[in-house]
Amino acid sequence: MKQIAQYQDGRLELQDVPLPVAPPGGILVRTTHSVISVGTEKMKVEQAKMNLLQKAKARPDQVRKVLDTAKTLGWKSAMDKVRNRLETPTPLGYSASGIVEAVDPVNTRFKVGDRVSCSGAECAFHAEYNALPDLLAAKVPDGVPNWKAAYTTLAAIALQAVRQTRGELGDRVLVMGQGLVGLLVTNLLACSGMRVMALDLLPSRRSFSLNMGAEEVVIPGEEDLMDSVRRWTDGFGVDQAVICTSTQSNQPIESAADALRDRGRLIDVGITKIELPWKKFYEKELDVRFSRSYGPGRYDPQYEWRGHDYPIGYVRWTEQRNFDACLHLMKQSTLKLETLTTRHAAFSDAIGVYDDLMKEGCPEIGVVLEYDSRIDDQADHGSAIEVLSDVEARGKDRATPSTQAVPEPRPELDVIGAGNFARTMLLPHMKGSLTFNKVVNQTALSARHVSEKFGFKSVETNSETVFDEPGQSALLIATRHNLHASLVLEGLKNDRHVFVEKPLCLSIEELEEIDRVGEQTQGSVMIGFNRRFAPAARRLKALLNTAQGPISISYRVHPGALDPSHWYADYEQSGGRVLGEACHFLDFFCFLTGSPARRVLAQTTWPPDGRTPFPDSVSAQVEFRNGSSGQLVYSAEGDSSFPKERITVSAPGLVAEIENFQKLTIYKKRKKTIEKFTSKGHAEEMKAWSGFLNRKADHPLPYCESRKGMVLTFAVLQSIQSSSAVSVLNQESA
Repeated sequence: MKQIAQYQDGRLELQDVPLPVAPPGGILVRTTHSVISVGTEKMKVEQAKMNLLQKAKARPDQVRKVLDTAKTLGWKSAMDKVRNRLETPTPLGYSASGIVEAVDPVNTRFKVGDRVSCSGAECAFHAEYNALPDLLAAKVPDGVPNWKAAYTTLAAIALQAVRQTRGELGDRVLVMGQGLVGLLVTNLLACSGMRVMALDLLPSRRSFSLNMGAEEVVIPGEEDLMDSVRRWTDGFGVDQAVICTSTQSNQPIESAADALRDRGRLIDVGITKIELPWKKFYEKELDVRFSRSYGPGRYDPQYEWRGHDYPIGYVRWTEQRNFDACLHLMKQSTLKLETLTTRHAAFSDAIGVYDDLMKEGCPEIGVVLEYDSRIDDQADHGSAIEVLSDVEARGKDRATPSTQAVPEPRPELDVIGAGNFARTMLLPHMKGSLTFNKVVNQTALSARHVSEKFGFKSVETNSETVFDEPGQSALLIATRHNLHASLVLEGLKNDRHVFVEKPLCLSIEELEEIDRVGEQTQGSVMIGFNRRFAPAARRLKALLNTAQGPISISYRVHPGALDPSHWYADYEQSGGRVLGEACHFLDFFCFLTGSPARRVLAQTTWPPDGRTPFPDSVSAQVEFRNGSSGQLVYSAEGDSSFPKERITVSAPGLVAEIENFQKLTIYKKRKKTIEKFTSKGHAEEMKAWSGFLNRKADHPLPYCESRKGMVLTFAVLQSIQSSSAVSVLNQESA
């Protein structure tokens, strides 16, 4: 299929990418129409064309992330990440419509052939096919053509802003900015019985605003806003002001404050600078609200991707119910979409359309891309079923996965999960030593990019295709954590040599299943515990080998507070920070001591209540069988100026300290020695595994060894839950 790809040097391409796969509980949709959100997408393209200095000024938050990476991984790794981001294409689009091609078995709302609207910057792209979760799609009622339904997302953004006004019949509302969303806000306010004054810098927008229902239109430079407001409101001021502008000037906020009446309300929709003048807002006691996208449920992964709807008695208007409301307004012809649609264009001409949009003075407001001229705009059930049948027929011809052993060496590699981490920290270190066979990634655009960058033979979006045909390929797994165990098991059942990023699995039950399958396979498992392979770690291990007796380890980690929007905050996907990240450091204890753990006592060090539903800070004391001890303090609190990782080891005649695996300080025989390093072990780890696959070396981290770190991690979690010490030896298997 084809999809629009945007590069960070400003390039736009119409690329061939693999067909996406319906997510759990979701649907696969053949796109018939999509709408270009002119303001938002022009801003993205303009930012992409900026040079590095301009990008840094526009996104200081990203600069801080680069500095943090440089601090913990070094400047080389930080710049590699920056270059990878700049060369990786991103999708465009978030409002579309189409016809359901395939339905996940769990889904009960949709059937093949349904016409649906598609929403979400994460899934409703300008692409010939889109895969969506259940609650980001809505059925299109009879009488609503698909080109109108493609506006549903944008209409829902405007509808949520109108709901945030808490307006009443007859209220007078100032809408600042008459772009696509601003005009839809004007339209919805007017049909809700509120009176609208519109403001825009472009005189050409006047006629559009009046046609959408505005009583008054103010063009700064032609009319004075405050004079117009006083006249229109009998001197009282407007009841609400809705900000739909996109600017780095604070002028819209200040003008809105002047225009609002006493105890009026300001609602922000656009991406605009907001600095509230204290005197104006205090004296009028103004209420400030933000309108978050399509409505309640937005950015909540449990709602959007898990399908956990909010009870209507508690949340009347979720984003999905807003979609339905907008589609009903389209059926009633209340939304004047014909008025604001200034251009229909073929999807094949999309790049030229964007070129036109970037020209100075471009008059376009609503631009609809059309994907297939053969499509009946009301319904197209027959062709949808025909395409699905073709997909099913291809599936029946696939070979049954072989369970026979495959011979060594295994110079080919399949990869499942090709996100930023795999692209920057894993794959570059195997290029040239292995033949890259098949890459699988849920995002089709990223899958294609990785395939081109590293020279994979084929690209897919469905991980099942990796196991469809017997072969000699090794398997690298770098997906989100909840998929690790099932993919490892499938790899072992097919006698694959598997590398899986930590953690290996999310439960003791999954670990035991991997144990059972591992006894019967001719493959192997290596967990991505890279810190074992870091040059600083290897140097420290060599020093400890010369010291006779038990050692004491203090490992302090300060990763920073967890962003609630990060996928790590989704417990179902990550297993939480203790399991998903702390396993690294607990495994490092096993590596340095060279002894089985005997007992662990752990506790959370900060209440998770109100932030995440699971602990993201932990303190653990580990006793090892040879008398060694390890203390882990993993704290989301602290200050970023302190090193992210600091390890202090006390041994007979020796004290050593590692800081971020970049500096090793050795205190021995009354002398202090400092050694510098540049790697955290990823390169050495992948080269070691590649050497094993090419039969040049033994397995660098056998399963029986890496398993100890996972067992210790589960013991830490059990100790937290039971508020008591837990025996680790009883959980180990032979």
